[in-house]
Amino acid sequence: MGHVKTQIILKNLDDAKQAKKGKLLKREIRQAEVEVMVDTGATTLIINEDLFQQLGLDAMEEREITFANDAKEICKLTDPVEIHWEDRSIAMPALVVKGASEILLGVLPLEGMDLMVDPVHQRLVGAHGDQVVYLAKKVIFCGVGL
Repeated sequence: MGHVKTQIILKNLDDAKQAKKGKLLKREIRQAEVEVMVDTGATTLIINEDLFQQLGLDAMEEREITFANDAKEICKLTDPVEIHWEDRSIAMPALVVKGASEILLGVLPLEGMDLMVDPVHQRLVGAHGDQVVYLAKKVIFCGVGL
């Protein structure tokens, strides 16, 4: 199918909440615009240690994960991070993989933002066109069961 890459904006959810309450200026929200590899074989958002530090995220817990090559590693699971793609967004935990050379956008954030891969044009598109279809009235958090 080829590789699908796209730009997303990641924001520290706690900072965004503080800005919404007027306790922090919007320009003080820790955020990063990053190129990601869309990986429908990955479960969630996978980031590296540098991005974890840059966004000022906290770890909820550590978990042992198994990679596609059967290698195992203990990784941090972060507090929710805001993921923005064009006019769509979702907040969910990220998995911090030490030494990750690429940021991966997995299936849970894709489904949460009602996105899918267009394999012909190698890009992300709305699963239901331009209209976002949510099962709930408003999706603001998606738990991850790895």
